[in-house]
Amino acid sequence: MGNSIKWRVTLIILFSLLSIVFLTPTLVGTLPGWWKGVLPQEKLRLGLDLQGGMHLVLAVETEKAVENTLDRYAGDIKDALKKKDMPFISVERSGSRGVSVKVPTSQSADSALKLLKDDFPYLDASSPIGSEGNIEITAGITKKEVGAIEDFAVRQGVETLRNRIDQFGVSEPVILRQGRYEIVVQLPGVKDPKRALELIGKTALLEFKLVDEKASVDEALKGNIPEGSEVLYEKNIDSATGRVTTTPIVLKKKTVLSGDVISDARVAIDSQYNKPYVSITFDSRGSRMFDQITAENVKKRMAIVLDGTVYSAPVIQERISGGRAQISGTYTLEEATDLAIALRAGALPAPVKILQNLTVGPTLGQDSIEKGIKAALLGAILVVIFMLVYYRLSGVIADFALILNVLFLMGALAVLGATLTLPGIAGIILTIGMSVDSNVLILERIREELKIGKTVRSAIDAGYDKAFSTVMDSHITTLITAVVLFQFGTGPIKGFAVSLSLGVIINLFTAIIGTKVVYDFMIKKGMLKTLKL
Repeated sequence: MGNSIKWRVTLIILFSLLSIVFLTPTLVGTLPGWWKGVLPQEKLRLGLDLQGGMHLVLAVETEKAVENTLDRYAGDIKDALKKKDMPFISVERSGSRGVSVKVPTSQSADSALKLLKDDFPYLDASSPIGSEGNIEITAGITKKEVGAIEDFAVRQGVETLRNRIDQFGVSEPVILRQGRYEIVVQLPGVKDPKRALELIGKTALLEFKLVDEKASVDEALKGNIPEGSEVLYEKNIDSATGRVTTTPIVLKKKTVLSGDVISDARVAIDSQYNKPYVSITFDSRGSRMFDQITAENVKKRMAIVLDGTVYSAPVIQERISGGRAQISGTYTLEEATDLAIALRAGALPAPVKILQNLTVGPTLGQDSIEKGIKAALLGAILVVIFMLVYYRLSGVIADFALILNVLFLMGALAVLGATLTLPGIAGIILTIGMSVDSNVLILERIREELKIGKTVRSAIDAGYDKAFSTVMDSHITTLITAVVLFQFGTGPIKGFAVSLSLGVIINLFTAIIGTKVVYDFMIKKGMLKTLKL
């Protein structure tokens, strides 16, 4: 028994010291110099409901991601047909789930059908229909491929938003996937909600497109748009009045260069006009492509399109080498900064729609902290008093376990870098109740054993043995519930699940090992000859 007591006491002391060390940065305002660089410095993180900030629920428009992918497939099919000198009339997206390939002859239809089946297995091509001169093959995208595209769009959306927000400067943001298409974004302590919202919602799809020099804007506005072209609008802001106007411009649909070849984007100031612009740097592949494009299109206009809006459409005066370009426009320094952040982080694979937008003020958060602490302290004090009055010495031991329970739980939250939320505080309070319940079960079993005339040691051993299965069953069922809440819950619910699950595990340790070692120690030292319950 002596060795058993020693390792249990050592374990309790070790856990207590570790908890105190990890909680010190949270409890102490200024850490001493020797502490830094050696011991933990991270404070216990506070959630949105305690610190204040923004809570957003976004829906990824995965249908758009599928359509964009089909547009890309159509371009790939067109390139493959050209490469193999196969005649075709047109290749374009058909609806939201397929690609239409029109060919002039039955022979070319057979060749095109074979190409689709061999080179594009993720498309399910149908038999050619139509007559000579206009034969159509419809290739529908497979359900497996649709699911993969949608899943990737959401996962990529989470990563892109995380990159943007990290550069935006929000500390301890929470960005996670919820369900199939939704993303939860929590920004504790954000100072400019409007700016953050604009940055998050920006798709940041950057495209370089050539201007259709031969097309008539007037005719295009009437609906006579040349095949392979589209009408977009250039946004203009009058610097003096702030008035926004748009100018229609006809562009080639084909994107000659996209934002995925950008390696960096920075804000710079135009020395001549003292206006901000975004300087972009291409990667090696993008540099080669930009060099080639500008060399082939000297004296032609190339539009810089961001999220479907033309920012500028300058004339290419000469071949541009070096892998650099700039996006200029009438925007503020903050707008230019946010644009640079979005471009560096990458474009969202699909637009996002805001389903829920909640703003929590810091005053409300501080009030929640104060009320939560008061509730926890009041509950703990009442429980301590009850245990002391009702169980006397055994109540003191149970209260000792309760203090250890709270200390270990807060230390575990700090070690794991968990975020403390208001539901998390509720989980801590629930843990206090469970700790008391466990000790009450054990003490009542001990009381029953004493009533039948057993010695103190025998009664305590028997009480713990008989209560063990009941305590274990109640804790396992609660732990299962906490795990389910964590797996399927979101935001604050996860905070509750984390504190509850940690509390359950720690409570098992303090109730079965923590209190038992006190009894064993007192019996060994002859300090517990009688026990009144």
